[in-house]
Amino acid sequence: MVLKEPGSVTSAPLQMTDLERPSPGENEILIRVKACGVCHTDLHIVEGELKSHKLPVVPGHQVVGIVEEIGHDVKHLKPGDRVGVGWLHHTCGACEFCQKGRENLCNFASFTGYDSDGGYAEYVLGQENFTFHIPENFSDEEAAPLLCAGIIGYRAYRLSSIKTGECLGLYGFGASAHLILQVALHQGCEVFVFTRSPEHRQLALELGARWAGRAEETPPTQMDSSILFAPAGHLVLKALRVLKKGGTLALAVIHSTPIPKIIYSLLYPERTIRSVANFTRQDASEFLSLAGKIPIRPRVQTFPLSQANSILQKLKEKGFQGSAVLTP
Repeated sequence: MVLKEPGSVTSAPLQMTDLERPSPGENEILIRVKACGVCHTDLHIVEGELKSHKLPVVPGHQVVGIVEEIGHDVKHLKPGDRVGVGWLHHTCGACEFCQKGRENLCNFASFTGYDSDGGYAEYVLGQENFTFHIPENFSDEEAAPLLCAGIIGYRAYRLSSIKTGECLGLYGFGASAHLILQVALHQGCEVFVFTRSPEHRQLALELGARWAGRAEETPPTQMDSSILFAPAGHLVLKALRVLKKGGTLALAVIHSTPIPKIIYSLLYPERTIRSVANFTRQDASEFLSLAGKIPIRPRVQTFPLSQANSILQKLKEKGFQGSAVLTP
């Protein structure tokens, strides 16, 4: 599915197109796509809320597939391996951020499904050093949302500074939050979920949340840390309202509606707001290993690739119970 010009998902801007099968460069691998998760970032790219970097472009950055062909300098992968590709496609390795182990902030980073063609396709190219083995206890469809919703959620979880035994608030309960809830419970936290959807609140309780309600409601206790997954700036104030003194609110979104004016008294008790940008390969390795050990159980709904436009439209309107996954 190719995006030639951004547009509202109601106008079905993605087009089914025949493209030449790509050939891998020296450090690249050609992957036959088995499944690709649908992400809010795809929606922001398709609708033009993120400025286009490449047009036409094939979206999709939660890709699981089989190595079909390798470039001549590839050393650690071989045809037949099952691998995953995420949002971070490549970094320079030389800028000040890469040198400090903060490659998620690389000045020259490129991103799958944005700067390079992604996984809404039968084949995708990946960089060997930014491609990950998938734990065996996940199906292709279950593994797909781990590659962004899971990894980015895990980074947000770490940056929220939550500790064992503390209370964690999750705002928005889609692909990422339903995975991170399982990580938090595994590590001994109590989880409180804030979402407008009754169905999502029910799923949160089924997965082990202590409490689930709307963001306007007051939970039975204040949060030690919270993560905002919904791209809605007004929720920042609602999250700060029930955050303990000294607590951290992590913003795990790549695009958001404007954040309203913040009354200083909400911040004064040393509350911290921090954004979460991309991920590092260390994040990916740590999370995929942890996901296999817990093991996390992704809730997925699978659809044929030809329905990509309608699935993005549904994601915008009301979301999914867990994650939506496309299969070619």
